[in-house]
Amino acid sequence: MIIDDVKIKVTAGRGGRGLVVFNKTKMALGPTGGNGGNGGSIFLQGVSDLGALRQFRFRKDIKADDGENGRIQLHDGQNAKDLFLLVPVGTVCHNLKTGKTFEITKIGQAEIVAKGGKGGKGNFLFRSATNTSPKQFEEGSDGQSFELRLELKMIADVGFVGLPNVGKSSLLNELTAAKSKVANYPFTTLNPNLGVYYDLVLADIPGLVEGASVGKGLGVKFLRHIERTKVLFHFISADSLDPIEDYKTIRKELSDYNKLLLEKNEYVFLSKSDLISPEVVSERVEEFKKIKKEIIPISIIDPISMEGVKKILNELISEKTAT
Repeated sequence: MIIDDVKIKVTAGRGGRGLVVFNKTKMALGPTGGNGGNGGSIFLQGVSDLGALRQFRFRKDIKADDGENGRIQLHDGQNAKDLFLLVPVGTVCHNLKTGKTFEITKIGQAEIVAKGGKGGKGNFLFRSATNTSPKQFEEGSDGQSFELRLELKMIADVGFVGLPNVGKSSLLNELTAAKSKVANYPFTTLNPNLGVYYDLVLADIPGLVEGASVGKGLGVKFLRHIERTKVLFHFISADSLDPIEDYKTIRKELSDYNKLLLEKNEYVFLSKSDLISPEVVSERVEEFKKIKKEIIPISIIDPISMEGVKKILNELISEKTAT
């Protein structure tokens, strides 16, 4: 199951200790202790995988590496590498200690959540005209430590819905660089995936099944995320034995969960239309006309139908820009 609300503790790395050492070569007795390296900071970085918060299901206490202690011959200790925690786009970070809140809204966006401690000074930096052989040094400072609440809020413009194995992931991959896993078996997508088509965020929601609204199959968590999308792309597989019944099944689950979902702007697509003959495609279109629904035949290997999908998306972009 997708994790969409979790608390974690983050602790940045401590700075390394400065070194006290003296040069004994060639009768030189000057201080040569290097400074400690800075501790690693911790960042949150946005990714398209909406299931990325799963990593925190059992990993609640996260610590960055400490900086290296100072070394001899004026060599400073190495700074620790910063730690980047990957979180889904749409994650709201609540700092429970400071009360500050921010949201990850873009793929690749990185925000610091805990700053690493500063490395301490070695004895070389304490030298002076009156203190030629200093034995002073500094300990490195502690890194920041906070408790965070990470809350995922879907920010997709378009949600892809339908039964399992109806071609949602394939279309997302065709339109974007999401690279969702695709194969010819049910429940291919076990976690939602995001893709970006110009100014639109597209969300591939795992296939719903009858009873999803009461927790069957992959459960109601995905219905919660559909609730936050603005437009629905509803996919019906062209090789279905009963396309109308498939359509009604998904609509019923949406209604049972929240009737307001039925009021969202919806586009219905007859996916995988290359698997059936043009005559059968026409029959499917006529069947949907009888229930007063327009269904649009598409195939990812048909450039003309792909242009039709892109035209719809471009119109949505225009509407989004206008608002």
